[in-house]
Amino acid sequence: MIQPASDAFVFFGATGDLAFKQIFPALQAMILRGHLDMPIIGIGRSDLSKEQFVSRAHDSIEQHGKLDAGAFGKLSAQLQYLSGDYQDDATYRNLKALLGNASHPLHYLAIPPEMFENVIKGLSRSGCTKNSRVIVEKPFGRDLASAQALNQALLQAFAVADIYRIDHYLAKEPVQNLLYFRFANSFLEPIWNRSHIASVQITMAESFGVQGRGSFYESVGAIRDVVQNHLLQVVALLAMNSPLDHHPDAIRDAKLRVFQAMQPISPEQAVRGQFRGYRAEPGVAPDSMVETFAALRLDIDNERWAGVPFYIRAGKQLPLTATEVMVTLKAPPQPVFDSAASGQANYFRIRIGPDALISMGARVKLPGEAMAGEPVELLAQRHPGDEMTPYERLFGDAILGDPALFARYDSIEAAWRIVTPLLGDTTLLEMYEAQSWGPAAANSLIAAAGGWHNPESTKDSHGSNG
Repeated sequence: MIQPASDAFVFFGATGDLAFKQIFPALQAMILRGHLDMPIIGIGRSDLSKEQFVSRAHDSIEQHGKLDAGAFGKLSAQLQYLSGDYQDDATYRNLKALLGNASHPLHYLAIPPEMFENVIKGLSRSGCTKNSRVIVEKPFGRDLASAQALNQALLQAFAVADIYRIDHYLAKEPVQNLLYFRFANSFLEPIWNRSHIASVQITMAESFGVQGRGSFYESVGAIRDVVQNHLLQVVALLAMNSPLDHHPDAIRDAKLRVFQAMQPISPEQAVRGQFRGYRAEPGVAPDSMVETFAALRLDIDNERWAGVPFYIRAGKQLPLTATEVMVTLKAPPQPVFDSAASGQANYFRIRIGPDALISMGARVKLPGEAMAGEPVELLAQRHPGDEMTPYERLFGDAILGDPALFARYDSIEAAWRIVTPLLGDTTLLEMYEAQSWGPAAANSLIAAAGGWHNPESTKDSHGSNG
């Protein structure tokens, strides 16, 4: 069944940080491609005029995008601004009036999660949910119970097919390429299983701290912020079986089966850390026990992956910013040639960002008479062209009613069940120095698999390629 396209775009949180860094540049890019010809209504609590709102959009795109005079002119003409309290029904009555003849509006909630239910109920009471869609920004709940409550609130106001739970990581070009690489290359399938893969590790390193968002980070921490959503989604793409067909739900069905096979992570399989200096950040409690670093082992109990450890590591104030996957293959059963090759396994290294790449670690013979070799890395990298940003792609899909790149609720609930044993203070919090690779206990967690692979800067990485 062909879904009607949305004919108005409404975004709550229009004066917030996310709107300034991501939403305005995405909206201009959509207009530049001819993908957004409709009223665009921003709603915020700040008292701004239309001119001030347009000026904020201009500053946003100058700082976080590339200003195009023609496209920005069209964006300015389409922009409207509504100032209001999210708990006041008058805000939603005014929105209803601004929507006018729009019959299929799209509402995007770029607001703190504690405001979601108030806005959903306000939209419903005013009649703004009729024939409309909603995009809910992550985090979707802060634990299993709150995720269930939020889902019930959404279902009371919107049809199941009209609810879009956004995880912008799923729309990143390198993440899409990971999925394509797995299922478009026939040489991978015979070895992509427990018979040939020794371990999988994923590192999401950030060289910066909380960047002035201490109050927000106090309510989430690393596990809620990036592990439960972004990184478990990457694990699902790495571990899922082939989708049955091209239907939008086929990939989501395949991912759900992997989520259901993931075992809840016990505190003994995890390490939480906090960088020294975090407690001095504005908005952070002086005795905060919130983790800025998490490392854990995940087990997937199914025929393909039983016995293969998946290691996840994420942290702030690490030596560099990079997200990287390392899939280590089992070593040859015996060293036929040089003994130096013993224990040096092949691997696939997938850099999700920055400077995305896919590489394979192999051994080649050194020149000379001896049958001795050296490790080399075979690298494939495409320099980015005119690619869509994640938000541009996701907004466009939601407008057209395509749910393929959005997280489905059953997978979100399964992901919360996996990390629930780690929430709160169930795991000892260990301090680590800023610009280090985290607490020493994280190394013990993965010692049996040969230790962590630390991403390198792109310059250093390229210098070692064969």
